[in-house]
Amino acid sequence: MATPNKAAANIVAPANAQPHTGVATVEHGHAATSAFPPFDKSTFGPQLVWLALTFGFLYFMLSRRLLPRVASVVESRAEGIRSDLAEAEHLKVETDTALKAYEQALTTAKTNAAGIAKSQRDQIAAETDRERAAVDAQMAAKVADAEKRIAQSKMTALSAVSGVATDTVGAIVAKLTGQTVSGAEIASAIAAVKAK
Repeated sequence: MATPNKAAANIVAPANAQPHTGVATVEHGHAATSAFPPFDKSTFGPQLVWLALTFGFLYFMLSRRLLPRVASVVESRAEGIRSDLAEAEHLKVETDTALKAYEQALTTAKTNAAGIAKSQRDQIAAETDRERAAVDAQMAAKVADAEKRIAQSKMTALSAVSGVATDTVGAIVAKLTGQTVSGAEIASAIAAVKAK
């Protein structure tokens, strides 16, 4: 086991020792002057003088040195913010102007496109109508020509049919009756049947 320090062993607190409270105590009829210095009434005057000097020095240093620097930093930041806000407002106005110009150009382009589309539709419709009229005229001419050819073919066929019918009727009558009939008599008999 270690032995305690001899110097510490020689220091022994008296048995009736009280802890230090900072309050003047009276021992054996004598007043002890161990009051806390800021509360000691005899030092109030010098303390107030030093308080005034310290406050004055701090006020001088703050008002002449530190606060102007802080104020200049605050002012430069405020100026920067004002400048940034002015630039932002300027850019906003430019953006709004550009947007309005874009919208106006878009509206104009849409109007022009609609006009061009209508013009093209009208032009195509007119061309289609002209081509349709030309085709209709060609078809009408072809139909008229075909009808004329059909009428001629019909007339030719009918005239050939009349000749064939006359020859056929003559042959039938000759075979059945044994008599020959003239073409004029057969034609008048056929004409009488057609008239009924």
